[in-house]
Amino acid sequence: MLRFILKRAGLAILVALTVSLISFSLLFLSGDPATAIAGEHASDQDVEAIRRIYGFDRPMLVQYWDWLVSALRGDFGESYYFKLPVASLIMDRLSITMTLGVCGISFALLTAVPLGVAAAIKPNSLIDRLALFLSVAGQAMPSFWFGLILIVVFSIQLGWLPPSGTATPLHFVMPTIVLGYYAMPAIMRLTRAGMLEVLSSDYIRTARAKGAPEGLVMFKHALRNAIIPVVSLAAVQMGFMLGGSIVVESIFALHGAGYLAWESISRNDLPTVQALILVFSMFYIVFTFLADVLNAWLDPRMRAG
Repeated sequence: MLRFILKRAGLAILVALTVSLISFSLLFLSGDPATAIAGEHASDQDVEAIRRIYGFDRPMLVQYWDWLVSALRGDFGESYYFKLPVASLIMDRLSITMTLGVCGISFALLTAVPLGVAAAIKPNSLIDRLALFLSVAGQAMPSFWFGLILIVVFSIQLGWLPPSGTATPLHFVMPTIVLGYYAMPAIMRLTRAGMLEVLSSDYIRTARAKGAPEGLVMFKHALRNAIIPVVSLAAVQMGFMLGGSIVVESIFALHGAGYLAWESISRNDLPTVQALILVFSMFYIVFTFLADVLNAWLDPRMRAG
Protein backbone atom coordinates (compact mmCIF):
# COMPACT_ATOMS: atom_id res chain seq x y z
CA MET A 1 0.00 0.00 0.00
CA LEU A 2 2.83 2.39 0.83
CA ARG A 3 4.46 1.74 -2.53
CA PHE A 4 1.17 2.50 -4.29
CA ILE A 5 0.74 5.76 -2.35
CA LEU A 6 4.29 6.90 -3.15
CA LYS A 7 3.82 6.07 -6.81
CA ARG A 8 0.57 8.03 -7.00
CA ALA A 9 2.11 10.92 -5.03
CA GLY A 10 5.01 11.14 -7.48
CA LEU A 11 2.60 11.21 -10.41
CA ALA A 12 0.54 13.92 -8.68
CA ILE A 13 3.68 16.05 -8.20
CA LEU A 14 4.55 15.76 -11.91
CA VAL A 15 1.03 16.80 -12.87
CA ALA A 16 1.20 19.72 -10.44
CA LEU A 17 4.46 20.94 -11.98
CA THR A 18 2.93 20.72 -15.45
CA VAL A 19 -0.09 22.70 -14.32
CA SER A 20 2.12 25.33 -12.70
CA LEU A 21 4.02 25.77 -15.96
CA ILE A 22 0.77 26.18 -17.90
CA SER A 23 -0.56 28.64 -15.33
CA PHE A 24 2.60 30.71 -15.54
CA SER A 25 2.51 30.68 -19.36
CA LEU A 26 -0.98 32.20 -19.37
CA LEU A 27 0.56 35.51 -18.35
CA PHE A 28 2.39 35.70 -21.68
CA LEU A 29 -0.03 33.85 -23.96
CA SER A 30 -2.55 36.67 -23.53
CA GLY A 31 -0.05 39.24 -24.87
CA ASP A 32 2.57 41.50 -23.38
CA PRO A 33 1.81 41.72 -19.63
CA ALA A 34 3.65 45.05 -19.33
CA THR A 35 1.36 46.58 -21.95
CA ALA A 36 -1.69 45.11 -20.21
CA ILE A 37 -0.66 46.69 -16.91
CA ALA A 38 0.27 50.06 -18.39
CA GLY A 39 -2.83 50.33 -20.56
CA GLU A 40 -3.35 50.75 -24.28
CA HIS A 41 -2.52 54.48 -24.31
CA ALA A 42 0.70 54.25 -22.29
CA SER A 43 3.96 55.45 -23.80
CA ASP A 44 6.83 53.12 -24.68
CA GLN A 45 8.83 54.52 -21.78
CA ASP A 46 6.05 53.65 -19.33
CA VAL A 47 5.80 50.12 -20.71
CA GLU A 48 9.56 49.61 -20.43
CA ALA A 49 9.53 50.94 -16.87
CA ILE A 50 6.76 48.52 -15.88
CA ARG A 51 8.63 45.69 -17.60
CA ARG A 52 11.68 46.39 -15.43
CA ILE A 53 9.67 46.86 -12.23
CA TYR A 54 7.84 43.54 -12.58
CA GLY A 55 10.87 41.69 -13.94
CA PHE A 56 9.38 40.87 -17.34
CA ASP A 57 12.73 41.70 -18.97
CA ARG A 58 14.40 38.67 -17.38
CA PRO A 59 14.70 35.23 -19.08
CA MET A 60 11.48 33.21 -19.07
CA LEU A 61 12.88 30.29 -17.05
CA VAL A 62 14.18 32.65 -14.37
CA GLN A 63 10.78 34.29 -14.12
CA TYR A 64 9.06 30.88 -13.86
CA TRP A 65 11.44 29.66 -11.18
CA ASP A 66 10.99 32.79 -9.07
CA TRP A 67 7.21 32.61 -9.50
CA LEU A 68 7.13 28.91 -8.56
CA VAL A 69 9.27 29.40 -5.45
CA SER A 70 7.10 32.31 -4.37
CA ALA A 71 3.92 30.31 -5.05
CA LEU A 72 5.19 27.45 -2.87
CA ARG A 73 5.58 30.00 -0.07
CA GLY A 74 2.02 31.20 -0.68
CA ASP A 75 3.10 34.44 -2.37
CA PHE A 76 1.32 34.95 -5.70
CA GLY A 77 2.19 38.59 -6.08
CA GLU A 78 -0.11 41.58 -6.01
CA SER A 79 -3.41 41.93 -7.82
CA TYR A 80 -3.30 44.43 -10.67
CA TYR A 81 -6.87 45.57 -10.02
CA PHE A 82 -7.47 45.18 -6.27
CA LYS A 83 -3.93 46.30 -5.32
CA LEU A 84 -3.87 43.62 -2.62
CA PRO A 85 -1.84 40.43 -2.16
CA VAL A 86 -3.38 37.72 -4.33
CA ALA A 87 -3.02 35.13 -1.57
CA SER A 88 -5.12 37.17 0.86
CA LEU A 89 -7.78 37.76 -1.81
CA ILE A 90 -8.08 34.04 -2.48
CA MET A 91 -8.08 33.07 1.19
CA ASP A 92 -10.87 35.53 1.91
CA ARG A 93 -13.03 34.04 -0.86
CA LEU A 94 -12.02 30.38 -0.81
CA SER A 95 -14.01 29.39 2.28
CA ILE A 96 -17.27 30.24 0.50
CA THR A 97 -16.36 28.17 -2.56
CA MET A 98 -15.15 25.24 -0.43
CA THR A 99 -18.36 25.29 1.62
CA LEU A 100 -20.43 25.35 -1.55
CA GLY A 101 -18.38 22.55 -3.13
CA VAL A 102 -18.57 20.25 -0.09
CA CYS A 103 -22.30 20.83 0.27
CA GLY A 104 -22.83 20.30 -3.45
CA ILE A 105 -20.96 16.99 -3.69
CA SER A 106 -22.59 15.78 -0.45
CA PHE A 107 -26.04 16.55 -1.85
CA ALA A 108 -25.16 14.77 -5.10
CA LEU A 109 -23.83 11.64 -3.37
CA LEU A 110 -26.60 11.41 -0.78
CA THR A 111 -29.19 11.69 -3.53
CA ALA A 112 -27.64 9.89 -6.50
CA VAL A 113 -26.14 6.84 -4.80
CA PRO A 114 -29.37 5.67 -3.05
CA LEU A 115 -31.35 6.31 -6.25
CA GLY A 116 -28.80 4.38 -8.29
CA VAL A 117 -28.86 1.45 -5.87
CA ALA A 118 -32.67 1.40 -5.77
CA ALA A 119 -32.84 1.57 -9.57
CA ALA A 120 -30.43 -1.37 -9.88
CA ILE A 121 -32.31 -3.48 -7.34
CA LYS A 122 -35.59 -2.96 -9.20
CA PRO A 123 -34.77 -2.38 -12.89
CA ASN A 124 -37.55 -1.10 -15.16
CA SER A 125 -39.61 -0.16 -12.12
CA LEU A 126 -41.06 3.23 -11.21
CA ILE A 127 -37.98 4.14 -9.17
CA ASP A 128 -35.76 3.17 -12.11
CA ARG A 129 -37.74 5.38 -14.46
CA LEU A 130 -37.62 8.23 -11.94
CA ALA A 131 -33.84 7.92 -11.73
CA LEU A 132 -33.61 7.94 -15.52
CA PHE A 133 -35.82 11.04 -15.72
CA LEU A 134 -33.73 12.91 -13.14
CA SER A 135 -30.56 11.90 -14.96
CA VAL A 136 -31.76 13.12 -18.34
CA ALA A 137 -33.19 16.33 -16.86
CA GLY A 138 -29.94 17.04 -15.01
CA GLN A 139 -27.93 16.75 -18.22
CA ALA A 140 -30.31 18.85 -20.29
CA MET A 141 -30.93 21.66 -17.79
CA PRO A 142 -28.45 24.57 -17.78
CA SER A 143 -27.26 25.51 -14.30
CA PHE A 144 -28.00 29.22 -14.69
CA TRP A 145 -31.58 28.51 -15.81
CA PHE A 146 -32.17 26.07 -12.95
CA GLY A 147 -30.81 28.58 -10.45
CA LEU A 148 -33.05 31.37 -11.74
CA ILE A 149 -36.11 29.08 -11.57
CA LEU A 150 -35.33 28.23 -7.95
CA ILE A 151 -35.00 31.92 -7.08
CA VAL A 152 -38.33 32.75 -8.72
CA VAL A 153 -40.18 29.89 -7.01
CA PHE A 154 -38.63 29.65 -3.54
CA SER A 155 -37.53 33.25 -2.97
CA ILE A 156 -39.91 35.50 -4.88
CA GLN A 157 -43.15 33.50 -4.90
CA LEU A 158 -42.93 31.39 -1.73
CA GLY A 159 -40.45 33.47 0.28
CA TRP A 160 -38.92 30.40 1.89
CA LEU A 161 -35.26 30.97 1.04
CA PRO A 162 -33.07 34.06 0.64
CA PRO A 163 -32.15 34.74 -3.00
CA SER A 164 -28.54 35.80 -2.47
CA GLY A 165 -25.77 36.30 0.06
CA THR A 166 -23.91 34.11 2.57
CA ALA A 167 -25.17 35.35 5.94
CA THR A 168 -26.90 32.13 7.07
CA PRO A 169 -26.89 28.42 6.13
CA LEU A 170 -30.21 29.00 4.34
CA HIS A 171 -28.36 31.12 1.79
CA PHE A 172 -26.47 28.00 0.65
CA VAL A 173 -29.53 25.77 0.14
CA MET A 174 -30.40 26.75 -3.43
CA PRO A 175 -26.77 27.06 -4.61
CA THR A 176 -26.09 23.60 -3.16
CA ILE A 177 -29.03 22.09 -5.05
CA VAL A 178 -28.02 23.73 -8.32
CA LEU A 179 -24.36 22.74 -8.04
CA GLY A 180 -25.10 19.24 -6.72
CA TYR A 181 -27.73 18.52 -9.35
CA TYR A 182 -25.06 19.06 -11.99
CA ALA A 183 -23.11 16.03 -10.68
CA MET A 184 -26.09 13.79 -9.92
CA PRO A 185 -26.74 12.25 -13.37
CA ALA A 186 -23.26 10.80 -13.87
CA ILE A 187 -23.03 9.48 -10.30
CA MET A 188 -26.50 7.95 -10.48
CA ARG A 189 -25.89 6.20 -13.80
CA LEU A 190 -22.51 4.88 -12.71
CA THR A 191 -23.92 3.58 -9.42
CA ARG A 192 -26.80 1.86 -11.20
CA ALA A 193 -24.53 0.27 -13.83
CA GLY A 194 -22.04 -0.88 -11.20
CA MET A 195 -24.72 -2.40 -8.99
CA LEU A 196 -26.34 -4.23 -11.93
CA GLU A 197 -22.99 -5.73 -12.88
CA VAL A 198 -22.08 -6.72 -9.33
CA LEU A 199 -25.50 -8.17 -8.49
CA SER A 200 -25.14 -10.60 -11.41
CA SER A 201 -21.76 -11.84 -10.17
CA ASP A 202 -21.15 -15.35 -8.92
CA TYR A 203 -20.03 -14.32 -5.44
CA ILE A 204 -23.31 -12.47 -4.88
CA ARG A 205 -25.28 -15.59 -5.83
CA THR A 206 -23.03 -17.64 -3.54
CA ALA A 207 -23.60 -15.26 -0.62
CA ARG A 208 -27.35 -15.48 -1.12
CA ALA A 209 -27.19 -19.27 -1.43
CA LYS A 210 -25.41 -19.42 1.94
CA GLY A 211 -28.31 -17.55 3.51
CA ALA A 212 -26.59 -14.23 4.07
CA PRO A 213 -29.04 -11.42 4.96
CA GLU A 214 -30.05 -9.33 1.96
CA GLY A 215 -28.87 -6.12 3.61
CA LEU A 216 -25.43 -7.63 4.18
CA VAL A 217 -25.27 -8.81 0.59
CA MET A 218 -26.26 -5.41 -0.75
CA PHE A 219 -24.11 -3.11 1.35
CA LYS A 220 -21.07 -5.19 2.30
CA HIS A 221 -20.55 -7.23 -0.84
CA ALA A 222 -22.32 -5.48 -3.70
CA LEU A 223 -22.12 -1.78 -2.91
CA ARG A 224 -18.51 -1.90 -1.73
CA ASN A 225 -17.39 -3.11 -5.16
CA ALA A 226 -19.85 -1.05 -7.17
CA ILE A 227 -18.89 2.18 -5.39
CA ILE A 228 -15.22 2.10 -6.48
CA PRO A 229 -15.68 3.95 -9.80
CA VAL A 230 -18.12 6.31 -8.07
CA VAL A 231 -15.36 7.42 -5.68
CA SER A 232 -13.12 8.39 -8.61
CA LEU A 233 -16.00 10.17 -10.33
CA ALA A 234 -16.91 12.06 -7.15
CA ALA A 235 -13.33 13.31 -6.84
CA VAL A 236 -13.41 14.56 -10.43
CA GLN A 237 -16.82 16.17 -9.92
CA MET A 238 -15.61 17.89 -6.76
CA GLY A 239 -12.75 19.42 -8.72
CA PHE A 240 -15.17 20.55 -11.42
CA MET A 241 -17.48 22.03 -8.81
CA LEU A 242 -14.75 24.17 -7.27
CA GLY A 243 -13.51 25.38 -10.63
CA GLY A 244 -16.92 25.69 -12.22
CA SER A 245 -18.77 27.35 -9.36
CA ILE A 246 -18.41 30.73 -11.09
CA VAL A 247 -21.89 30.46 -12.66
CA VAL A 248 -23.62 29.49 -9.42
CA GLU A 249 -21.76 32.11 -7.39
CA SER A 250 -22.68 34.78 -9.93
CA ILE A 251 -26.38 33.86 -9.91
CA PHE A 252 -26.71 33.80 -6.13
CA ALA A 253 -24.24 36.65 -5.44
CA LEU A 254 -21.86 34.43 -3.49
CA HIS A 255 -18.57 36.29 -3.55
CA GLY A 256 -16.36 33.23 -3.43
CA ALA A 257 -13.28 32.22 -5.37
CA GLY A 258 -15.37 31.43 -8.45
CA TYR A 259 -16.80 34.94 -8.52
CA LEU A 260 -13.29 36.28 -7.94
CA ALA A 261 -12.18 34.37 -11.06
CA TRP A 262 -14.88 36.08 -13.10
CA GLU A 263 -13.90 39.49 -11.73
CA SER A 264 -10.22 38.87 -12.47
CA ILE A 265 -10.82 37.65 -16.02
CA SER A 266 -13.11 40.57 -16.87
CA ARG A 267 -10.59 43.08 -15.48
CA ASN A 268 -7.48 41.44 -16.96
CA ASP A 269 -6.06 40.79 -13.49
CA LEU A 270 -3.55 38.19 -14.66
CA PRO A 271 -1.76 37.37 -11.34
CA THR A 272 -5.08 36.55 -9.69
CA VAL A 273 -6.17 34.44 -12.67
CA GLN A 274 -2.85 32.59 -12.56
CA ALA A 275 -3.16 31.87 -8.87
CA LEU A 276 -6.80 30.75 -9.10
CA ILE A 277 -6.04 28.33 -11.93
CA LEU A 278 -3.18 26.89 -9.91
CA VAL A 279 -5.23 26.63 -6.70
CA PHE A 280 -8.22 24.99 -8.39
CA SER A 281 -5.92 22.59 -10.22
CA MET A 282 -4.19 21.64 -6.97
CA PHE A 283 -7.54 20.82 -5.40
CA TYR A 284 -8.38 18.67 -8.42
CA ILE A 285 -5.05 16.83 -8.16
CA VAL A 286 -5.38 16.29 -4.40
CA PHE A 287 -8.94 14.98 -4.69
CA THR A 288 -7.93 12.58 -7.47
CA PHE A 289 -4.97 11.35 -5.41
CA LEU A 290 -7.16 10.75 -2.36
CA ALA A 291 -9.71 8.91 -4.53
CA ASP A 292 -6.97 6.61 -5.85
CA VAL A 293 -5.81 5.84 -2.32
CA LEU A 294 -9.37 5.16 -1.14
CA ASN A 295 -10.05 2.89 -4.12
CA ALA A 296 -6.85 0.97 -3.45
CA TRP A 297 -8.00 0.46 0.13
CA LEU A 298 -11.43 -0.74 -1.01
CA ASP A 299 -10.01 -3.00 -3.74
CA PRO A 300 -6.52 -4.42 -2.99
CA ARG A 301 -6.20 -5.55 -6.64
CA MET A 302 -5.65 -1.94 -7.67
CA ARG A 303 -2.43 -1.73 -5.66
CA ALA A 304 -0.70 -3.98 -8.17
CA GLY A 305 -1.56 -1.61 -11.05
